[in-house]
Amino acid sequence: MKGFDYSKVKEEEELYDKLRPLGHKITNKCYKVNYIGTENIPSEGGFIIASNHIRALDPLYIALGVEKRQIYFMGKQELFSKPIIGTLFKKANGFPVVRGRGDKEAVDYAIRVVKEGHILGIFPEGTRSKDYKPSRAKSGIGLIAREAKADILPVSIYNCDEMEKGSRLTIRFGEIIPYEAFGFTEDGSREEVRGCAKLVMDKIVKLWGMGHCE
Repeated sequence: MKGFDYSKVKEEEELYDKLRPLGHKITNKCYKVNYIGTENIPSEGGFIIASNHIRALDPLYIALGVEKRQIYFMGKQELFSKPIIGTLFKKANGFPVVRGRGDKEAVDYAIRVVKEGHILGIFPEGTRSKDYKPSRAKSGIGLIAREAKADILPVSIYNCDEMEKGSRLTIRFGEIIPYEAFGFTEDGSREEVRGCAKLVMDKIVKLWGMGHCE
């Protein structure tokens, strides 16, 4: 994407952390957010966070649950064309991807994020769910995991009230899936890539099925 520097991974540490209090204010006004399983978040090293996708603010909800680390979320190119939202997303480590075709620059950047020890955030479905339920994952996450040799942390976002203001929102972090569990061979076939994506989405669906915390 023109205007985004894919040449290096840069951490906007100061702004990212300054935005946290504002993020909490926004989420608290919208929903009653509960976090479960935050102890499963690795304290160091690069890996991928993969979640189902309900609303535009999903990256914010997840990021606020990862208190001591920053996440580099991959977002659709259209977000970055919006002056305010695009600027904030980019300043908070977000980066654009062109959907519907192989965006090599974005994929290479995503791989580099993980290899350099950061957390990459991905919504495997590629778009928001219209019925608030998890759907089928695209193979992109499998490709990135294969090339980065990345572990993946599945996350579910659950809401049973169609995201009505003031309703409950549960963010559940599962146990990390080690890279070895995906069974990639040296060739890393398309079937293996699709199998990785399916395994990750199955884990997300299982977490989602647990519903709210009681």
